[in-house]
Amino acid sequence: QVQLVESGGGLVQPGGSLRLSCAPSGSILRPNMMGWFRRAPGMERELVATITTTGIENYAESVKGRFTITSDTAKNTVSLQMNSLRPEDTAVYYCKFRRWVVPATEYWGQGTQVTVSS
Repeated sequence: QVQLVESGGGLVQPGGSLRLSCAPSGSILRPNMMGWFRRAPGMERELVATITTTGIENYAESVKGRFTITSDTAKNTVSLQMNSLRPEDTAVYYCKFRRWVVPATEYWGQGTQVTVSS
């Protein structure tokens, strides 16, 4: 069973930067959308950023101007550059791949912890 594997989480001080990466553990059909979601303690999982294979990006208002999503469609990988991190960015970050053309598929990663604290 193919899984998504995230890397790059950790502890960073407010104002610092981290880069998250996500790649499948095996071969998959090209997804139509790759993205990042997060769940803070006691909160619902929320969208952070997504990118389609045509390059259309979408960001949560709270991260616009600070986070940048990029993808490599040839390798089916996605990254999230996070700058100017704030304590409220603390969460478990999950990557998600979704394919809506037949055969439709959806994959989630196991999550990587990002903690912003001094």
